Amino acid sequence: MRQLFIIDPVGSINPSKDSSAALMQAAERASIEVWICTPSDLQARGNRACVIAKPVIADPWITIKEAQSKYLSDFTCIWMRKDPPVDEAYLYATHLLEVAERDGVLVLNKPASLRAWNEKLGAIRFSQLMAPTLVASRVEELKSFASEFGEVVIKPLGGKGGQGVIRIGKEANSLEALLELVTEQERLPVMMQVFLASVEQGDKRILLINGDPLGAVNRRPKKGDFRSNLALGGIPEATEINQREKEICEELAPLLKSEGLFFVGIDVIGGMLSEINVTSPTGIREVERLMKIPLADQVIARLVESLN
Repeated sequence: MRQLFIIDPVGSINPSKDSSAALMQAAERASIEVWICTPSDLQARGNRACVIAKPVIADPWITIKEAQSKYLSDFTCIWMRKDPPVDEAYLYATHLLEVAERDGVLVLNKPASLRAWNEKLGAIRFSQLMAPTLVASRVEELKSFASEFGEVVIKPLGGKGGQGVIRIGKEANSLEALLELVTEQERLPVMMQVFLASVEQGDKRILLINGDPLGAVNRRPKKGDFRSNLALGGIPEATEINQREKEICEELAPLLKSEGLFFVGIDVIGGMLSEINVTSPTGIREVERLMKIPLADQVIARLVESLN
């Protein structure tokens, strides 16, 4: 078996923290050939999708061998693990990956779903599981929502890792000017949600494989911040998946499976769904370290089972 991982430049990857590195090493332990490329290495020749890819030895990190030209159909499975932003280059890569899908290659996650599931907007399909939420670009609508609920957070729809998320208090000054700024003068919509004070106890990242929750890590905000993202200094803690969170996963599972979202990370704050992360979910290393669960090996085992 041969698997291709489409990732950011390998020099930017910290193997002690990176979920892609964890998956690559687990694949190698399962006697699977591991190859890497970046989105810019994807090509199409006629009606065949191709790639300039490099075989690697992932453990210990990392031995990279000479690049070779391959058809994407030479791979049993392709992992699309490029981090956001979901820009033009990312979207075109998903189109090229769909050519491989037509040749029978399994692409994770499904390219069409990567385009359709904005990681903020995707969650509102399950708005009944979320805190009150508004997506809008009109300043007056956003002001009215903030006035109604008192304390809110604003999230840019294209953001990642908590970047650009703003907390607005009940006595916020210059709110209109701020909303003009974040919407680029009402040109771009943003997400506004009721602030959940329970985030002080943590924002739980739950990792789902084909709809099944396999592990979780609690992320507590660092002192002086409300954002719990690990990339912004959030503190990871051991945790368990409680009954409410299992119910959330059960409600999400049928749609995730039907849309080819094999590896997903959801964020839950105080029993409420916050986001559904589908591009390159993180958290494997933290779950493995804190919960003593061989999560990456379990993911690869589930994948191999699904292919047989």
